[in-house]
Amino acid sequence: MTRWKFYSAPATCGLAVHIALEEAQADYELVRLNFAQAEQQSPAYLALNPKGRVPALVTKQGVLTETAALLVFIAQRFPQARLAPLDDVFAFARMQAFNSFLASTVHVAHAHGRRGKRWADDEQAIAAMKAKMPANMRQCAQMLQDQVAGPYVLGEHYSVADAYLYTVAGWLPGDGVDLAEFPVLADHRHRVGQRPAVLRAETAAAAPAP
Repeated sequence: MTRWKFYSAPATCGLAVHIALEEAQADYELVRLNFAQAEQQSPAYLALNPKGRVPALVTKQGVLTETAALLVFIAQRFPQARLAPLDDVFAFARMQAFNSFLASTVHVAHAHGRRGKRWADDEQAIAAMKAKMPANMRQCAQMLQDQVAGPYVLGEHYSVADAYLYTVAGWLPGDGVDLAEFPVLADHRHRVGQRPAVLRAETAAAAPAP
């Protein structure tokens, strides 16, 4: 198999995909983009991913984007890693529902606190979104906690949903949400954070640029 090239950036949802790649023991090369230098808007990167965001995965078949899609792709491409309930249609749909909520609701609420200009030009409107963000994220945290079925999102078995939740839960303190208010999420983040694949992905993401 041709080696994949994985584009990500620190403190982004790309960490979830990075963890999945490590869990699957995939053969890939990590390319870290520097958002402070707007490398995600460089002509070279935009030629790969016109969205100008991360993550992006370059495969032999083409370029894939969007965290939720990449997580499923990795789980299906490496079934031996058991990163999704591939033989249980209902459980798989539950996982997809959870990941879709993270992508379409929680991530958007998080972005309102930092990137309000995506949705409004009026400074007062942007300030209002930023002010509302902690309450929205707290509500999201409660909904996420209510959906965790056991030690892992789907119950007893780890899946890519756990990598995604681990990533997003890491944003909560910076969004004004104390994880201590949500013991299920805090316990989940601690448990998942001890997995070797997570430690490897975290270390690689935080390493100094070469």
